[in-house]
Amino acid sequence: MAFRIDDMDRKILSEMQRDAAQSLDDIARAVGSSKTPVWNRIRKLKEAGVIGQQTVILDAEALGFEATFFVLIRTSEHDVAWQAKFLAALRARPEVQEAHRLAGDIDYILKVRVKNARAYDVFYQALISEVKVHNVTALLSMEEIKSTVALPI
Repeated sequence: MAFRIDDMDRKILSEMQRDAAQSLDDIARAVGSSKTPVWNRIRKLKEAGVIGQQTVILDAEALGFEATFFVLIRTSEHDVAWQAKFLAALRARPEVQEAHRLAGDIDYILKVRVKNARAYDVFYQALISEVKVHNVTALLSMEEIKSTVALPI
């Protein structure tokens, strides 16, 4: 059974998506409640798995990661052993920010953040040396227009 959230939970979650570093007092004030009920709701949301890992969002370009590639992968391998090896290779590479298995002509899409094209080539060479893939197409993002992890709750 799915965990049910009400309007107050949604307000709290919206505030936390906006800024998870704000204090309980600030969240409570923003949602029109007091600190203890807000803390109890946040605890229950965490226990139910609605709230997962809390982290900080870094400015990639300020840290020198100026290139984002979307990597389309087609494979002729679909057995369990290949998939396990492929997933392990992706999880071991911090450059891979997202990885999705797709329906359709493309099997996987990766979002890869690196410092430059040379760093992407190092990533690419390492990946194909570990795992057999049929076809790889890399698309360089020219401009990030929108990026968010916030859900429209």
